[in-house]
Amino acid sequence: MSKLNLVFKSVFLLSTLLLISCSTGFNMQGYNPYFATDYSTRLPQSIDTHGKKTVLVDPNVHAWGAYGTDGHLIRAGIATAGGAVCPPDANGTDCRTSIGTFQITSMGNGTCRSSIYPKPMGGGLMPYCMHFNNGQALHGAPDPTLVEDNVSHGCVRMRIQDAEWMRYNFAQVGTKVVVRPYN
Repeated sequence: MSKLNLVFKSVFLLSTLLLISCSTGFNMQGYNPYFATDYSTRLPQSIDTHGKKTVLVDPNVHAWGAYGTDGHLIRAGIATAGGAVCPPDANGTDCRTSIGTFQITSMGNGTCRSSIYPKPMGGGLMPYCMHFNNGQALHGAPDPTLVEDNVSHGCVRMRIQDAEWMRYNFAQVGTKVVVRPYN
């Protein structure tokens, strides 16, 4: 087979795969049904933000929402909040994300790491961390660790690309974070 024929066949194969992936919704990087969900439908479309940008986290519906100063929802996504039992703590330590109203106190970049987890020395990835309550933060997490359950050590995990967007396009030190009560 000539090199030209090989190039044409390769281009045809790649074009076909691209066409299939676009028309069927198939994701060549792996399919996770959670990311096909429209999390904005799980949250109010507007809230009273008192004129401040606000991040709302609802551990009951496993969603976060970014609300503008006008109170309208701008963007939403999956949120894995803290669990009732700290994984893999066998003695039942509570790791639920603190409920209430907070402010972002510090922000990091894509190289953020935990100073606590995994125990005993820390080092867990927390890309684009935005701390709002002592060691608790909104941060990116690899897709396999994002589930519709509350299983984190207390932080709010979100998709890495969502955390990056929030860090660079929405949040700043002082941005309000509201964590709703667990049911």
